[in-house]
Amino acid sequence: MMSEDIFSRLNKSKFRSSFRLKGKELEYFKFKGIDEILNHARDFINSRLAPADIPNDGKQTPFRNHPVFVAQHATATCCRGCLQKWHGIEKGKELTDEEVDYLIRALDVPRSSI
Repeated sequence: MMSEDIFSRLNKSKFRSSFRLKGKELEYFKFKGIDEILNHARDFINSRLAPADIPNDGKQTPFRNHPVFVAQHATATCCRGCLQKWHGIEKGKELTDEEVDYLIRALDVPRSSI
């Protein structure tokens, strides 16, 4: 499902490529480490993206205040609309375990942007 093409397209997006960890988010990332941050990501995805029906879709992921939120916007894994547009994951159905794992991998890839 994930391809280099997706990350190439994300890098060409002025909006997506503008997201960088800095300040408190970067300090938090360094303090917690990648494994703990990815555990947080799994929790956020399972609660905010995985359900089939999300009443506030498109607004469920803040832009700041946690490294995962910043990474979700950078990788277009922030809402079901972006998942459909950028990653081809349909809206209106619960995410499978494989799709959740895919999103975790997508969030783990662009660490060179930190």
